[in-house]
Amino acid sequence: MKLSVLDQAPVTTGNTAEAAMKKAVELAVLADGLGYSRMWMAEHHGSGAFSSSAPEVTAAYLSAKTENIRIGTGGVMMMHYSPLKLAEVFKTLSALAPGRIDFGVGRAPGGDHSSIYALSEGRRAMTDDMYGKFDTALKLINDEAPEDNLYNKTIASPTNIQLPEAWLLGSSGNSALEAGRMGVGYSFAQFFNGGMTKDILDSYRANFVPSAFMEKPQISVSYLVTTAETAEEAEYEALPQDISRLMLMKGRIMPLMTQEEAQNSALTEMDRMQIQASRNIHLVGSAKDVADQLQQEQMQYGFEEAMICSIPHSQEKRLDVYRLLARELL
Repeated sequence: MKLSVLDQAPVTTGNTAEAAMKKAVELAVLADGLGYSRMWMAEHHGSGAFSSSAPEVTAAYLSAKTENIRIGTGGVMMMHYSPLKLAEVFKTLSALAPGRIDFGVGRAPGGDHSSIYALSEGRRAMTDDMYGKFDTALKLINDEAPEDNLYNKTIASPTNIQLPEAWLLGSSGNSALEAGRMGVGYSFAQFFNGGMTKDILDSYRANFVPSAFMEKPQISVSYLVTTAETAEEAEYEALPQDISRLMLMKGRIMPLMTQEEAQNSALTEMDRMQIQASRNIHLVGSAKDVADQLQQEQMQYGFEEAMICSIPHSQEKRLDVYRLLARELL
């Protein structure tokens, strides 16, 4: 099984946004040395809990700090940007790090209403034809003229560069179908709300058309994971993330608390039931148990790659998650 990294540059309690970005670099260097396939940076706006608001900028820095691992976005939220700008950014990245850049896009806003409004400079956000926007960006990256009259009279520079891999993020059958038709990779965000089915992934494979960006279908599945040497330690490290997810479901976004703060939190019986119900999107356990579960799900659903997002409060514990999984699976 291929293993990859998804990072949101979380700002944990008692730490700074600057430190969160430095920790992303540490994680990239470690993952590169361990043999992880790729590392993607997410895009979040309007939240002090995450520092990763400009993943394409971070990707440029990470690609310069690593040697073999693919670097990209998981994903850039394309509703906020012109297809021409997206094409030129990722062509530039690919020219700087040929053969190692991933153009991963999402259709979500990545932020609240105020952020969306500000990013669109007070205009209505262009959310009507996101697949069309993605197709336009792909054509510009491939030095083709798009059908859209706004973009077919210009070029995206630099030209004649090695193409990045292109990926569409999603959690629905429709996004899987469109990813297949466009001939790009499909990344299923299992850690959002769960809901992965074999039918969704089969739809992507059945409708896949080879393209300049990808010759055959590729599926990655993103999981939130907390693992340790023992299941008991993993549960201890996981509780702050469980509570953070619980607060998000209640409409509150807050920095990740420490393990001690989490242990002292006044959780109701209903809260604990909701935490347990979320274990289909947050895999918690010993390294062997989590590795076994990932392998079982790979066999059941047929994906090629597991993308791991892990957010223990301690950076060393977070790095340990990736070390332990590499020991079991790479």
